[in-house]
This record gives sequence, C-alpha cells and structure tokens, in this order.
Amino acid sequence: MTYSTLLIERDDDGVATVTINRPDKLNALNAAVIADLAALAGHLRDDDSVRGLVLTGAGPKAFVAGADIAEISAIDGDDGRAFAERGQAAFRSLEQLGKPVVAAVNGFALGGGCELAMACHIRLASPNARFGQPEVKLGVIPGYGGTVRLPRLIGRGRALELLLTGAMIDAEEAHRIGLVNRIVPAESLLDEARAMVRTITQMGPLAVRLTLASVDEGLDVQIDTALAQEAEKFGASCATHDRVEGTRAFMEKRPAKFVGK
Repeated sequence: MTYSTLLIERDDDGVATVTINRPDKLNALNAAVIADLAALAGHLRDDDSVRGLVLTGAGPKAFVAGADIAEISAIDGDDGRAFAERGQAAFRSLEQLGKPVVAAVNGFALGGGCELAMACHIRLASPNARFGQPEVKLGVIPGYGGTVRLPRLIGRGRALELLLTGAMIDAEEAHRIGLVNRIVPAESLLDEARAMVRTITQMGPLAVRLTLASVDEGLDVQIDTALAQEAEKFGASCATHDRVEGTRAFMEKRPAKFVGK
C-alpha cells in the first residue's frame, strides 16, 4: 500500500519506520497526512509481519511542526469540530494499534506534532527537538488531544502552563517533566528507536497487546475497576501458548519462542 505523505521502511525484524514526508512544510499535518495516518493504522493492525512502529519526520528540522494553518484559517465551528475529530480518530488508531509505537522526535514537535508524539507509546528525542502547544496564540485550543494527553503525561499544573502560555520547551526540559522518555544523539536517534521497538517485539506479542490495552483502559477509571480489568487480561494471557512457552523457557534458561497465540 502506498501513501502520498508517508514513507514506509520495513526491516526483517518486523519493525516499520514511518516517516511523515512534507519537509518543505516542516511536515505539517494537513488533511492528506491525517488520512494517510488513519489508513496506515488500519492496514498495520492486521499485518502480522509488522510488530512495531517507529514514527519520525523527514528532514533535519522537524518531526511535525504543527497542523496546516492554512486549513485552520478556512474553517468555522462545525468544520472545526469535524477537523478535530478526524485527527483525534487517526491518532487514537495509532494509540490503540496493539503494537508498540515509538516516536523519534528529530526536531520541532509543535501543536499537532506534539499531540502526535504524545499519542505514541514512547518518545525518544534528539537534543534539537522542541515541543509546545502554541494554539492559544492563534485564538484556538489544541484539537488533536493536547488538552487530554498532556495533563496525563506531565500533570495538570505543568500542562496548563504550556497550554495557556503557548511556550516552547527544549528536549532537556521535556525530559525533565516526563514528556520525553529519553534524549538520544541525533545521528543515532532512529537506530535507538528501532532498537527499542525490537526489544519490545522480542516479548510475547499477546502480552504486549494486553499490556497496552490495560494501561490505556485503566488510566481514567476507579482503581478497583482498573484492577479488575487487569485481572481479566492477566487471566487471558495465562490461557495462551505464549504463557506456556515463556514460563518453560525461563525455567529451562533459554530464549522463548513466542508465536502470538
């Protein structure tokens, strides 16, 4: 499958590197990019040859510099709601892919770019990465999940400071407040991101999928409900061939050979 705004590179380990390819626009998210990301998530969900994703931006300057301001300038209230819902659905599809998605943030991740990075499960950043939600400077609010995911990642107070001032922060500050998992030299950013995905894909694929779902579903419910959901998923994982193989391999002191069943 081909995409007008995305480049896809697959390796023999089941890792797909997805590059948003609009370097002349600093990889800004227009309608075509959103549609491509939604289609990509739908395609990869059932593609067993791909076990994890690295998401990055083309060129040395930007991961994704934001949404396409020209598109935002032309929409009214009803159009704006639909605009936000399309982006939210695309990002949510990546977040609920059931496979690890690691953002390799190689430059500006502003507005929709920061929101896209937050929808990924893990974020690695080069030292020149910059993050921010500057939508208030345009007289609007984030529409692709910024007011929802940012407080969950870094806390209400810090999130409100960034959301209300539109301030941009560097990679060091993003790491300090928990927005970024790790800072990696620019020249090795993609290699480190792929290595992290490979590490995860060596684990039981059903266990990875259930872990992602348990964290996602348990974030915003009462703790006893979350614990009950976790117990249900633990039981589901215990009823698999991978549990038999994983525990046996541990006791036999050998690498496990998971099959995803």
